[in-house]
Amino acid sequence: MSQNIDTALLRALVAVAETGGMTSAGRLLHLTQAAVSQQIKRLEDLFQQKLFERGHRELRLTPTGERLLPRAERIIAMNDEVWGVMMSPDFEGEIRIGVPQDIVKSLMPPVLRSFHNTWPRIHVAVIPNTSPRLLDALDKGTIDLTLTTEMNCGPNGEILMPDNLVWVGARNGQAHERTPLPVSLADKTCMFRQSALSALARANRDWRLVCEDSNMLAVYAALEADLGVAPMLVSSIPDNLQQIGDDSGLPHLPRFYINMYLPKANPSEVAIELAQHIRDQFASRYARTG
Repeated sequence: MSQNIDTALLRALVAVAETGGMTSAGRLLHLTQAAVSQQIKRLEDLFQQKLFERGHRELRLTPTGERLLPRAERIIAMNDEVWGVMMSPDFEGEIRIGVPQDIVKSLMPPVLRSFHNTWPRIHVAVIPNTSPRLLDALDKGTIDLTLTTEMNCGPNGEILMPDNLVWVGARNGQAHERTPLPVSLADKTCMFRQSALSALARANRDWRLVCEDSNMLAVYAALEADLGVAPMLVSSIPDNLQQIGDDSGLPHLPRFYINMYLPKANPSEVAIELAQHIRDQFASRYARTG
């Protein structure tokens, strides 16, 4: 006899697997920790198998849970696609969103994936660049909305989340101990570059440039090779790099904000919908106290 699987239970499985805990999964699903725990228990009872085991700091999938996870993701994606098609048949076409290069990979994939699952007939084109260039493109109408990384927020924008700018280098690297300090930076329109160089000037710290490129992959490669250090947001530090501690002697860097801007006049309905989706996703996935 066939059985139906409640997609809400599968969403709980995916959320716990993604975040590593019931409480953080609850924030993602807008549920209490107890409600998420109950949904996982119902799913384990349904299959009569244990799906998670508790590690030192987080929950880990059992082998059975690992087998279930990709199938659960496919079921949820199909469910969301059907819902999007049936509930909004008129939402289609292309939308162009600007995203600073440093947060494209670290923050945007799950946000854009969930939007695509909800609105599969909308083609999202991601335009990576520095914040000043993206704001200029928004003013010119070549993109439909944009995210930025800035030390403050303009009058037409909204703050999605605060984040700290820190020095980053190779794991167990020694570049931060060298004099002059080898620094890897993006091009001259990057907001982080200006903040880092101002901080070094105030600290009277001598420095030399080892990499200057608008392509962040070149910056990451220089850091991984321990050729230099670079300023980055905490949320965007790749796994193969590490934040350099406060005891390193490097000057303190300022707090930044990830902001969102729509056109000043007549944003499209699709842009408004994507903006709301981004707003909701940042609040649930990346909520942090400031």
